[in-house]
Amino acid sequence: MTTSAPDSTSYYPAAPTGLRRPAIFAGVATIVVFVVAILVGHIWFAAFFLAGVVLVFINTKLVIRAVDNVATAENPRKKLLALNSAYRLGAITVLALVAAFLVRPDGLGAMFGLAVGQVILVLNTVIPVMKGLRKQL
Repeated sequence: MTTSAPDSTSYYPAAPTGLRRPAIFAGVATIVVFVVAILVGHIWFAAFFLAGVVLVFINTKLVIRAVDNVATAENPRKKLLALNSAYRLGAITVLALVAAFLVRPDGLGAMFGLAVGQVILVLNTVIPVMKGLRKQL
């Protein structure tokens, strides 16, 4: 294990916040899901998958807006941000679960869309940061 010298400054690479690249990847994943769903005769699964992916991106935009509002506030309150996030995630989860239970088996597409969209967004953030940290070594 290597350690840095005590007098060296730590550099943390900026995490990308743009949504263009993850939207492209999510679009490709959705197209693949649509093709497979058509081939197996479950077009509604693909429609619910698309709805799940869209909900992930809407949630991400709302998170970015909420963080900007809290960061620019004179007296920032993290509790308000946490409650806002909890309500939003709760609503999205309830919508996906309702779709999954009421429109079986195709409604599960919403859950898969949420999962795949979130993985794409997390990888979009983590991979560039890890590359930047690796360059430090």
